[in-house]
Amino acid sequence: RNLLDLDTFSKSDPVVVLFVQVSGSSEWKEFGRTEVIDNTLNPDFVRKFVLDYYFEEKQNLRFDVALFGAQDFLGQAFVALGEVIGSQRGRLERPLTGVPGKRCGTILLLAEELSNCRDIVTMQLCANKLDKKDFFGKSDPFLVFYRSNEDGTFTICHKTEVVKNTLNPVWQPFTIPVRALCNGDYDRTVKIDVYDWDRDGSHDFIGEFATSYRELSRAQSQFTVYEVLNPRKKCKKKKYVNSGTVTLLSFSVESEFTFVDYIRGGTQLNFTVAIDFTASNGLPSQPTSLHYASPYQLSAYALALKAVGEIIQDYDSDKLFPAYGFGAKVPPDGKISHQFPLNNNVENPSCAGIEGVLESYLQSLRTVQLYGPTNFAPVINQVAGIAAQVTDGSQYHVLLIITDGVISDMLQTKEAIVTASSLPMSIIIVGVGPAEFEAMEELDGDEVRLSSRGRYAERDIVQFVPFRDYVDDSGNQVLSMARLAKDVLAEIPEQLLSYMKTRDIKPRRADPE
Repeated sequence: RNLLDLDTFSKSDPVVVLFVQVSGSSEWKEFGRTEVIDNTLNPDFVRKFVLDYYFEEKQNLRFDVALFGAQDFLGQAFVALGEVIGSQRGRLERPLTGVPGKRCGTILLLAEELSNCRDIVTMQLCANKLDKKDFFGKSDPFLVFYRSNEDGTFTICHKTEVVKNTLNPVWQPFTIPVRALCNGDYDRTVKIDVYDWDRDGSHDFIGEFATSYRELSRAQSQFTVYEVLNPRKKCKKKKYVNSGTVTLLSFSVESEFTFVDYIRGGTQLNFTVAIDFTASNGLPSQPTSLHYASPYQLSAYALALKAVGEIIQDYDSDKLFPAYGFGAKVPPDGKISHQFPLNNNVENPSCAGIEGVLESYLQSLRTVQLYGPTNFAPVINQVAGIAAQVTDGSQYHVLLIITDGVISDMLQTKEAIVTASSLPMSIIIVGVGPAEFEAMEELDGDEVRLSSRGRYAERDIVQFVPFRDYVDDSGNQVLSMARLAKDVLAEIPEQLLSYMKTRDIKPRRADPE
């Protein structure tokens, strides 16, 4: 709208060039161009750009508007794909900038989801005669599904539950979006690993097999049997046949509402942060402390906060984020608190944007005394209480807990999570520092459903990751943050959808134009 007029004898002939930023770097690659529209300062372009959308990634886009032929620059706009999708009705208007001293007009972006991504698959598998891995019993098998990426790497997209003490497990039916399984490409490789579950997390590899969505879908008319192969055993043993078989018992497809349907319908993601201020982090003024921020480098706490927060904020219209600390003695009376507001405002603990949270966090480090113990339950219950007030699907809460160590109130935390699992909320736990985080793995109910006093969690709402697994060896903090966000946020869309589905909440219709 209202583009610069650089043509002498007529109006401009504009074209828009889309560039996509390479993840974890400052490099931009041209993705595509619109058609040229002659002689207008208010063009409506017809050509669409089809992009793969990942909630868990910061997908930065740059739109350059130029004059066709002469290649004169008319302005540009920078935007994250999540901002467009998170805006009202998937419609975002941005000012064009880049020509000094000139008003360059605006660019209007519209995002819509392609319908072929809506299918959801329900399937059930069983196995037969898997290799025995446990010394005193049989194996405890589970499956891990991976989709292949364009660059030949694999991304985990589903884990089944563990079936204890059997070499012939029958897993529960499960559902997974076709997009998560193969990104809508029916012939793309789907790799499936078979593991024997171990309590300490060092699961034993039994074997693997590969298939595709198209091949899996044939099971609608017949059983499909896959050989489970262990490449190492195959090389070592001449008489090796296989490590068992996996049978696809059933496979059905139905169309489902998507995460984007709910966001476009007005569902807001509300982001809350809780930061560990226990003494085990070390004195913040010392370079050995996990809270130490040098002039040149952010602390692991700040990195984790920025990595997750900068993506979630695109889906929160007011950009106000409650932020708490726990495990410190707070002024004026030095009482231990497990949910003190970082901005020191009990009535309104919200900070303006992620930068506001970072500012309040650094300010708190200067005013509170790091102490202990490490209690999660108070802040989980705090957010759960807020989530319980609006359960109609218009609000969904994401709590980020960043911690350095062993949890002190495990029983109360398990109880709090089981209670929260029936509410519109998810919990992300990022572990920083060198500690062993075995207890956190139990809270992340990926393999064994969390329970407390005989009650089982209604949904898996916790995602735990140790930050050290994502630190880039070359010291590239941007890459470290991108890797962390990709893994910790990957489950949020599915967790939101599982809440909506169990409550039979349909997305609100976006208002017509």
